[in-house]
Amino acid sequence: MLESTVAAIRPLDEAAMAAARELQGRLTKPAGSLGALEPLSVRLAGLAGTCPPPLPEPAAVAIFAGDHGVHAQGVTPWPQEVTAQMIANFVAGGAVVNAFARQAGASVTVVDVGVATPLPVEPTADPAGPRLVAANVRAGTRDLTVTAALTRDEARAAVETGIRIAGELVDARAGILLTGDMGIGNTTPAAALIAAFTGVDPAAATGRGTGVDDETYARKVGVVRAALDRHAPDPADPLGVLAAVGGLEHAALAGLVLGAAARRVPVLLDGVIAVSAALAAAAFAPDAVGAMVAGHRSAEPGATAALRHLGLDPLIDLGLRLGEGTGALLALPVVTGAVRVLHEVATFDSAGVAEK
Repeated sequence: MLESTVAAIRPLDEAAMAAARELQGRLTKPAGSLGALEPLSVRLAGLAGTCPPPLPEPAAVAIFAGDHGVHAQGVTPWPQEVTAQMIANFVAGGAVVNAFARQAGASVTVVDVGVATPLPVEPTADPAGPRLVAANVRAGTRDLTVTAALTRDEARAAVETGIRIAGELVDARAGILLTGDMGIGNTTPAAALIAAFTGVDPAAATGRGTGVDDETYARKVGVVRAALDRHAPDPADPLGVLAAVGGLEHAALAGLVLGAAARRVPVLLDGVIAVSAALAAAAFAPDAVGAMVAGHRSAEPGATAALRHLGLDPLIDLGLRLGEGTGALLALPVVTGAVRVLHEVATFDSAGVAEK
């Protein structure tokens, strides 16, 4: 599945992008007056292969959840059981992501791809509420400071889970996919992934996650540096990088991005977990970047390094660091607005407005 998905990813359609640029130039507004929305609409036309591109709706959030063996190194004060408890909160509709999803009219799918503790809720396919999918590859990763976090087969299984979920959501008529994540300790492997793929120093890739103190932060940077020294992951081997220092939710999110790109559907990236996974997706298939939209700039410093490496500019910057898909949901109306302009704004000719 992974190889066929990567093979299906193609460059953006140049003719559709040229048509979108030409249309933007004829709309009743000064050229360039919509700033970043204009190149975004052009890129989405190139992804869809038509101008104007389809409106990015309905929206579907996919939250992948997993636990991490590196939790044993004291990189976060939060107990690992919170991952499973938050899944129950998502399913009950009580998390911030649920509130923002209701506001945006987006569906929420929660995927257990690697939670270590028993879930307090059962899988559900309730169309009226959040859906919980059981797809556990293993009960959390291994400690990446001691050994590889995953085997290559486990990393592949997680990536292919993300590809499968992307296909299911697109088949259910989703017009845009939004990334979500849950996993206590998951900013540590995210930092390791970002450092591995971009080459930045671990200190520049590592943030304070849930707001750790100075002592814990220093320990966290040391853990990331030790893991990279131990495994020396090769960025030309993205599956190997995910296996060495990644998490199951990171691998699944990389698969979601690849699956969306193969189906020519945009994927709106959330925070540092999502962009670390997007680096892996881009290493598998560079043209997958064409399907990526950076929802926001996470407060985690590694997110900025990752976005710079991908060549993506975030749509909003609110100092968010929650994850779950919250930043992507807040950015969703911006993406929809960029496309709606091409559908609904009159041209100078049709409106009888004189050009300069």
